[in-house]
Amino acid sequence: MPTTVLDLAKLSQIVASASALRYRARLQPAGGPGDKVFPPTYEGGKYAEEKRRINGATYDCVHLDSVQSQANRMELALLEAVRDGLIELPVVEVDFASKGEDLVEVGKITSLDAPHRLADAILRDSVDATGTNFRKTTEGGYLNTASLKNATGLFEISPTSLLFGLWDSTGPRGGLGVKFQRAIVSELVAIDAITGVKSSSRLDPLGIQLAAGPIFHSDAKTGEWALSPKDSSGKALVKVGKEGKPSEVNHGNVTPSVSGLNGGVTFAYASQATVLSLPALRRLQFPLAGKREANIDRAAQATLAALGLAAATLSIAKGVDLRSRCLLVPEGVAQWEIVESNGETKTFALSVEDACKLLKDAVTAAVASGLKWRKEPLVLAPSEGLAQLVRKSRELAAKTPASEA
Repeated sequence: MPTTVLDLAKLSQIVASASALRYRARLQPAGGPGDKVFPPTYEGGKYAEEKRRINGATYDCVHLDSVQSQANRMELALLEAVRDGLIELPVVEVDFASKGEDLVEVGKITSLDAPHRLADAILRDSVDATGTNFRKTTEGGYLNTASLKNATGLFEISPTSLLFGLWDSTGPRGGLGVKFQRAIVSELVAIDAITGVKSSSRLDPLGIQLAAGPIFHSDAKTGEWALSPKDSSGKALVKVGKEGKPSEVNHGNVTPSVSGLNGGVTFAYASQATVLSLPALRRLQFPLAGKREANIDRAAQATLAALGLAAATLSIAKGVDLRSRCLLVPEGVAQWEIVESNGETKTFALSVEDACKLLKDAVTAAVASGLKWRKEPLVLAPSEGLAQLVRKSRELAAKTPASEA
């Protein structure tokens, strides 16, 4: 099958008329077909299991990485690319270190790793250099006027919010706040999956026995313990856990056991599908000075498409190491496809270098048309209330014994 060469002119053509750009890959565990991998667990320790129809047959399937998780991985890949100087991308960040040494460890939270992107409460409860609340600044005010017919402001300061979706539910309009659908979605699913069992055991090299206890708290804050039921002043000490077993302080053997819960899965293959919706991008309009022009809309839409391709390509290049014991590798070379409006498909290759260049070219063209693309981060500081809330939460966490955390 011939491979299309994708440059900005071709991408602009595709965005104007095609249905989607998609990436499809079949994967196997790094340990080889039949090796067990561990999906994410949800409420009650359960896997996300469902049946799917594929080529006329029904298969038991298990989610290995959700749409939300894949979006987070793509956003973090973009953030790393920005910090590595591979791309220039508008980012809003809240610098907690600006509030004192005790918050340096919190670092910077950006619109790329905040759960609700530009509309997140972390940004809402932050201020600019003049002490003005973010939502009352010119840039923060873009959320109040944004819509499908006016995405110009968000394109300038947070184009990823247009790409990955946004709902301004914490703003002044509450549930009536502006919504943008996800234009790019991706997921990984285990096909024809069978759930396994989970075994556990531990042999203690010290041979500590249960009868050697009970164990008592001598200092619950630091985790120090004692075998004596009283301290040096004769005050009674409290048992660690319910019975003061040595295992409560991680000593002693763990009896071998087998559980049917969280036992991992084996499968025929894993499927990764990433889809960039071009109709979703074409719905977005980018007026300048209240006037809409088709060429400006097309320039912005092509830039968002290039951003989506860069996000996916950068994320894919990092490998598919989803969590402990869930490392996957492709069965073969995966391909990107153009899905035309009539359903026909054409393949194209796209390296990380190509994707970054395509984004750079698209941004240059968009800026030349009159649109703004902020190159330096918009830096905020947490409000006094937010900083204090974080401090108190960290203090409480530090005081909570590990057994109660």
